[in-house]
Amino acid sequence: MKQWYQVLFKNYSRKYDREPYTKGTLGECNFIEREISFDKNKRILDIGCGTGRHAIELAGRGYDVTGIDLSVSQIERAKMKAKERNLFVVLELMDARDLAFSAEFDLVIMLCEGAFPLMETDEMNYSILQNASRSLKSKGKIILTTLNALYPLFHSLQDALEQYENESYSSVNFDLMTFRERSIMDITDDDGNKKRLVCDERYYTPPEMKLMLNQVGFHKVDIYAAHLGNFSRSHKLQTDDFEMLVVGCKP
Repeated sequence: MKQWYQVLFKNYSRKYDREPYTKGTLGECNFIEREISFDKNKRILDIGCGTGRHAIELAGRGYDVTGIDLSVSQIERAKMKAKERNLFVVLELMDARDLAFSAEFDLVIMLCEGAFPLMETDEMNYSILQNASRSLKSKGKIILTTLNALYPLFHSLQDALEQYENESYSSVNFDLMTFRERSIMDITDDDGNKKRLVCDERYYTPPEMKLMLNQVGFHKVDIYAAHLGNFSRSHKLQTDDFEMLVVGCKP
């Protein structure tokens, strides 16, 4: 049986690119470049690359980028967009829970919940962090965004989810025992087909993220607020930030 995120992204690439949360690519790539000191020799792995918005933008700036995703339609659209810009980007269909990379990259990015934390168990989410760490060389870095568990403790998730242009949510529930949001999402895919999905996503606290990344090999972990299109180390994480920005460094 396919999981909700597999059904969602089976035919949802053109509409995905029109979502408001995809509009911060340029500013987010500016932050990524600063974090690797604009070194064009750095190899970048984009896990859960989706339609390739970060991977393609970084390739256009001269970086060697590999993007992987679980969705055929998202990878196909990413390849089309790279071809339109006449850019070479390695774009492969892969499962982030089962990666064979070993000490090949200088930077891993996982942005906009492209893989982590969508998985149905905490163990699966953790395995993605393990694989990301294994993919990195010594002194490698990870930059990821994830759902901030502090937000639903103080705010309505229903209100937050209403920002999504092509999706509507109902029966939104946040489980305090598991820190999982369970909801019903109604969408219309790229071909006009209506779908109803039962979603299940994990929110994480800052201490959880630091602990897990420490456990998989990152000796230094910093956490900030993830502001759309404006990632910065100057943005302190607050309870009204829906996402957190996490930067980890390997020894």
